[in-house]
Amino acid sequence: MSSDVTDEIAHSQKDYTDTDPALSPNADSAIRVNDVAKYYQIYASPGDRLKQFIVPRLQRLVGLAPSHYGREFRALDGVSFDIPRGETVGIIGRNGSGKSTLLQMICGTLAPTGGEIATHGRIAALLELGAGFDPEFTGRENVYMNATVLGLTRSEIDARFDDILAFSEIGDFIDQPVKTYSSGMYVRLAFAVIAHVDADILVIDEALAVGDAFFVQKCMRFLRQFMKTGTVIFVSHDTSAVLSLCQRAIWLDGGRVVAEGEPKEVANAYLEAFFESSQGASQATTGGKASSRGHKRRKTRDMRLDFINTTQHRNDIELFEFDPSAGGFGKGGAVIESAVLTDLDGHPLSWVVGGEEVTLEIHARANSDEPLRRPIIGFYVKDRLGQTLFGDNTFVTYRDAPVSTGPGQPLQARFTFRMPVLPHGDYSISTAIADGTQDDHVQHHWIHDALFFKSHSSSQSHGLVGIPMHDISLEVESPYEAD
Repeated sequence: MSSDVTDEIAHSQKDYTDTDPALSPNADSAIRVNDVAKYYQIYASPGDRLKQFIVPRLQRLVGLAPSHYGREFRALDGVSFDIPRGETVGIIGRNGSGKSTLLQMICGTLAPTGGEIATHGRIAALLELGAGFDPEFTGRENVYMNATVLGLTRSEIDARFDDILAFSEIGDFIDQPVKTYSSGMYVRLAFAVIAHVDADILVIDEALAVGDAFFVQKCMRFLRQFMKTGTVIFVSHDTSAVLSLCQRAIWLDGGRVVAEGEPKEVANAYLEAFFESSQGASQATTGGKASSRGHKRRKTRDMRLDFINTTQHRNDIELFEFDPSAGGFGKGGAVIESAVLTDLDGHPLSWVVGGEEVTLEIHARANSDEPLRRPIIGFYVKDRLGQTLFGDNTFVTYRDAPVSTGPGQPLQARFTFRMPVLPHGDYSISTAIADGTQDDHVQHHWIHDALFFKSHSSSQSHGLVGIPMHDISLEVESPYEAD
C-alpha cells in the first residue's frame, strides 16, 4: 500500500474521544456508556421497505398520519455503565443479547440510535472475524491499513512491522491475499496488529476462540501484561475466562443490562438463567434440609494428627460443614440433602492434608411426586473467584447401566480422589443433581457453594493447584566417557 493512501487514511481519522466536554469521561474513566440504545427497522419484504421510504412522506404532505410498514427491533435499550482506567471488564450473555453491537458502538464503527458513549485514549479492537481487513489486499497491505486506522504513522508501522510479522507467525503468507487465509491465520494477524499499536483500551469479541492452543497462550500472556496498565473490555461465552481475567462482569440480555458486579456473582446468576431458559423456572433455590431417612451425622476426627510430622511442606486444609441454606436453583424434581468430605473409612473430616485421599459424599433425594430415570450427581471445586479447578459426575460411569429411582427414594454418590495441594485461600464445592444425559438433561438442584474449605498453609506457590511430588532430586552427572 502506498504511503499516500496511508497518510490519507491517517488524516481522515475522526477523533471521537473527548470531542464534547460534556460527554467526556472523567480523569479516572476510560469508557462511559450513558443510556445507549440501538434500534433497527425490520421489514417483511423489500416492498415494505420501499413503501416505508415513499408512502409516509406523501402522507405528511397531505396532512395524514404516516403509516409504518415494518417493526422496530431493539438490539440495545438503555444501557449504561462506566469503566475506570486500568480495569478489565467481561461482558457475558447469550447470542443476540447485544454484546457485539455494544462493542462496535464503543469502537465507533456503529452509531447509537440514542444515548451517549465517551472514551478516553486509543482503542484497539479485535471484533468478529472479518472486521477491519480487506480480503482482496495482502496481509502486508492490511497491516499498514489497519495500523493506520488505529493511529500509527507510516514510519511507526515500518519500525514495528517485523515484530508484528513475528508475533503473527504466518511467515511468507504475509504477501498473499487475506481471502486465502484460514480463520486461525486471520486472527493471528489481526491480534498481532492490535498488540503493537500502543493502545490504551483493548476491545476483544470472542475472537480468540478460533486460534490454536499455542497462539492463544501467547495472546493471554500479552493480555495479562497489558492489563497491568491498560483497560480491557472482553466479550466471551466462556464464563471461566471472564472469572480468570476480569475484575468486573456485565450481563446483557435482550439488549439490557441484567446484572453488573463481581464476576462470580454475575456468572452464577447467568448460569441459573441459562438453565431456566431451557427447562423452566427454578423450584429449588436453597439446599435441602436433612431428612430423618437421609444422611446421619458421624463423629469427625482431625486428619492432621496422622500426617503432621510426615513432611516439611504440608498443606493444611480446614473443612466446613454443608450449608443447607446455600443459594441454588433447579426444577426441584430432586434435592441435595447433604455433602461431606470423608476419609477412606467413611469418617467425616474437619481437616485434611493436601495430597491425601478423600471421598466426597453427596446425598440427594428424588421428589415424592416423580421418579428419576437417569439421575446424574456431580460437583465442581472452585477457587474464591469462582474458577473451576476440577470436578466430575456419575454419568460416564453409569452411562451403559443407568441407575433409576422411585419417587422419594434417596441417592448417594461417592467420589474418591487425592486432594490436591492448594495455594493459600478460600475454596468451595458446588454440587448438583440432574436427570438425563451429559448433553441433554434437566437440572433439578444446583447448589453454588455447598461446602467451603480453607487452605491455611502450602508449599504450592505457582498455578491453581499443585501435584504432590513423590520425590525431587538434583544430581551432578558424571562426564560422558566414550568407549
